[in-house]
Amino acid sequence: MRSHLLNDTTADRYRRSVTDGIERVAAKLAATDRPFTGVTVDALAPRIEQIDLDRPLHDTSAVLDELEEVYLRDAIYFHHPRYLAHLNCPVVIPAVVGEAVLSAVNSSLDTWDQSAGGTLIERKLVDWTNERIGLGPAADGVFTSGGSQSNLQALLLAREEAKSSDLAKLRIFASEAGHFSVRKSAKLLGLNADSVVSVPVGHDKRMRMVALAHELERCERDGLVPMAVVATAGTTDFGSIDPLPEIAELCSRFGAWMHVDAAYGCGLLTSLKNRHRLDGIERADSVTVDYHKSFFQPVSSSALLVRDAATLRHATYHAEYLNPASSVQERIPNQVDKSLQTTRRFDALKLWMTLRVMGADGIGELFDEVCALAEEGWKLLAADPRFDVVVTPSLSTLVFRYIPAAVTDPAEIDRANLYARKALFASGDAVVAGTKVGGRHYLKFTLLNPETTTADIAVVLDLIAGHAEQYLGESLDRAS
Repeated sequence: MRSHLLNDTTADRYRRSVTDGIERVAAKLAATDRPFTGVTVDALAPRIEQIDLDRPLHDTSAVLDELEEVYLRDAIYFHHPRYLAHLNCPVVIPAVVGEAVLSAVNSSLDTWDQSAGGTLIERKLVDWTNERIGLGPAADGVFTSGGSQSNLQALLLAREEAKSSDLAKLRIFASEAGHFSVRKSAKLLGLNADSVVSVPVGHDKRMRMVALAHELERCERDGLVPMAVVATAGTTDFGSIDPLPEIAELCSRFGAWMHVDAAYGCGLLTSLKNRHRLDGIERADSVTVDYHKSFFQPVSSSALLVRDAATLRHATYHAEYLNPASSVQERIPNQVDKSLQTTRRFDALKLWMTLRVMGADGIGELFDEVCALAEEGWKLLAADPRFDVVVTPSLSTLVFRYIPAAVTDPAEIDRANLYARKALFASGDAVVAGTKVGGRHYLKFTLLNPETTTADIAVVLDLIAGHAEQYLGESLDRAS
């Protein structure tokens, strides 16, 4: 079994095995003509269930053949131009090369004596991102597993900086269109169910400043503590960006920590045309970025950035066997001192490879393309009487629903849109997402693939309308 360990004696075997795997994936990517096969749970589950994990195949090629059956053939391929559903991006090749390198070397980014250069590369990328945001010379941060973890750590810092001995008095203010991880984080941090105050949004799906000011005033009047305001720079459903400068002013006035969840909108940090949409982010106390959304990186690649490096001490614990306190005096850079995680992948390498090959302008050009595509898609929807589109895009998301000419029952329209989404997914011709707006079912395009065209969008809209019309026709037949 030692022949399977990666070391100096098995380098040739490693090369052959990985090459075989890469060839399989490359062939699959080249041959994929739709984002999904439409396989059902009932069809796929028995194939996987029948595999006896206690009877290995002892051959990498045989396992890859099996993997074709149980995964590669039916995987959902985000690189396909008609995958239009969630915040999943196609990935750039330099980042995939970085993934291969970091997996093989297997550095752990918790302590210097496990990562050395990896530690310095991550720190350099944190500094680079902070410079792009404009957080100032005292800024710092750390890579995380994703936006949810970044938001959790940001709110941990905010809770500690609030310096309240009574957790029941702490309040977090977040847009009603913000991410669910804010409420989950509050629960994990031991806060009450009513600790998160939902702030209404306007027709543009941005947090209403009058409403936020009113809630902050009421918090102060009731003797409560405004722990944090979570502004969103790219909501999951609408891509909307809250008014960051105005939020910063209110946070300053009421002494609240300002956190910006820019997990989606962080791509604007590299934008050649739209960087101004993030104006005000430089006033944040903390910022969440997900490079694996709008920097075209493989999952996972995310970070939490903070204005004041000293606030990261709230996540710091020292263990003699790992990062003794003496290492601080010795100026040994242990990233675990800043992180909620201990063992942590060298995900920063993927972004490093991308920047060194493509440059920040290259990433920004790709993100600007999908933002421009969303604007063209909005024009298509606005001009098409079959659809109602909710809001003009701030980033690359479109929320809309099919409106049949002959049906006025909102519940029936809901059912038609739900059916269309499910039927489209089952066909495998395209994948779109769904959400609710005002209690009604809507469909959603999240456009993160520069290879997607307006022609693709038009085709998918026709497919949606066709499935919805089929459902309504069958519904009328049943009713008669």
